[in-house]
Amino acid sequence: MTMENINLKNFFSNYKNVFLGSKRYWALYLLFIIVCCFSIVSGKNLHHPKFELITFIVVAVLGIICILYYLSHDSDKELHKVAFVIILTFGIVCCLIVPMVNHIDEMEHFTRSEITSEGVIAPDWIGDEHGIDRLYNHTTGERSKEHNPNVGFNTIGSMKFFEKAREGTVFETTHDTDKINQSTYMRGSAFEQNPFYGYLPQAIGIFIAKLLDLNVVWMLWLGRLANLICYAGIVSFAIKKTPCLKMPLIAIACIPVTLYHASSTSIDALIFALGILAIAYFLYLHESAESSLENKHIIIYSIICLLLGLCKLPYLAFIFLLLFIPQNRFKTKNYKILILLSIIAVGLCGVLWSKYSTPALMHSWRSSYNYVNSTQQLQYLTNNPSDIFKFLYHTVTGGLSNILPELFNYDYRNAASFETYSFIILALEVFLAIVLFAYPQKVKFDKKTKIGALLVFIIIYIGTFFVQLLTWANVGDMEVGVHMRYFIPLLALIPIIVQLNFNKINAEKFDKYMMVFIIGFMATLILAIAFRFY
Repeated sequence: MTMENINLKNFFSNYKNVFLGSKRYWALYLLFIIVCCFSIVSGKNLHHPKFELITFIVVAVLGIICILYYLSHDSDKELHKVAFVIILTFGIVCCLIVPMVNHIDEMEHFTRSEITSEGVIAPDWIGDEHGIDRLYNHTTGERSKEHNPNVGFNTIGSMKFFEKAREGTVFETTHDTDKINQSTYMRGSAFEQNPFYGYLPQAIGIFIAKLLDLNVVWMLWLGRLANLICYAGIVSFAIKKTPCLKMPLIAIACIPVTLYHASSTSIDALIFALGILAIAYFLYLHESAESSLENKHIIIYSIICLLLGLCKLPYLAFIFLLLFIPQNRFKTKNYKILILLSIIAVGLCGVLWSKYSTPALMHSWRSSYNYVNSTQQLQYLTNNPSDIFKFLYHTVTGGLSNILPELFNYDYRNAASFETYSFIILALEVFLAIVLFAYPQKVKFDKKTKIGALLVFIIIYIGTFFVQLLTWANVGDMEVGVHMRYFIPLLALIPIIVQLNFNKINAEKFDKYMMVFIIGFMATLILAIAFRFY
């Protein structure tokens, strides 16, 4: 018998033992997704169950494989591999079965990705310098539903296909096999205000589709896939880098709303990934050995915060976490000066970027949707200071009531979706509450670190609402609309801020059951998409 045969025999023998010894875990997984299926099944699914049954079998098999992979790689040194594998496994399925450009604003993100694939770093706006051709009449309040074809950003003719096929599945169009149309076409919005690097992975995927002369639908699929790979790679590196809270970070990286957007062409994937990386690197700095940190560590963390903050300005506040790293961790005496300079530099970059990005917001459909005027909104608040309390009240009450249900909700256009997925949403909220508030931690953070993380949390939370107030809401309207996806990185601060003492919990068993439910919720997302759209 050759050495290869012996190794192969040992390989299958090991996995056989893992499979037989893990019956309780994959049985719980199967039971969980079956219960979730019953909670969302409808008459339409029972009438034509073929695709739903196939999807269930696929996610059941993939879930069991992922559980077995985790159980054979459950040491802290290998958890980053598990994160990469499970994100890619379910993310690829999500990339393929989510309808055409169906994610929130994906048509606009996809357009910017295509423009970036042409080597364009800053898209050129063509048209009225004040906005999208003044489609909103500020006097009468009337809106035009028609886009002026002479106003917008130059892209390619294939975008017409995606506009028409939008929200439909690949089975609902006969033009997905058309070749890519490279003729010039103009679209009204392309997220001009976002930094170009947020679209590089998607652009690479689209470029490959063009280079290989694939069918038009592959532009979207490869763009999504490249974005997903980038997301999984950054998250995996973050999990590898952090010395603690690995499982809570994996949970945040894999909850349905996160995975859903990571499997799109949206810049949100990079925001989530960089947010998780920023917290992971902070934990790495915080738990490092005495006198081990050099200036380069401060610079690296500052760059991560800057890259994240330019994508979502309130997250520039992560830079303040540098102030809460224990002093004895630093080797050099001038570290305080460098931290201060880093905070000032990151803040200045944010101010300069906002001066560019805020006017660029008007080069989209947003300028026609509401009476948006940041200057007048600030003047209104100055003249009506009591409305500031209305704004703060809404951020706490109305904001939370709107945000929490969106932990699972991907189907934002379906008004009844919260009721449809009420069981899954409740289960997910309970699961996250346990993971984020009661995870059995080996590391205990001091009061200074907890207070610092809480302050950063509050700054970013309120700051996000305030940015929306200036760039989205009508002048004088204090009730700002926000989405759960804006706050995904903030979830990673909760285990630092709140540490409930549950010493009697067996951490090893806790992690195993936790991973079963992480994979279970990922599978439930795939099933919900199949049940809803197919």
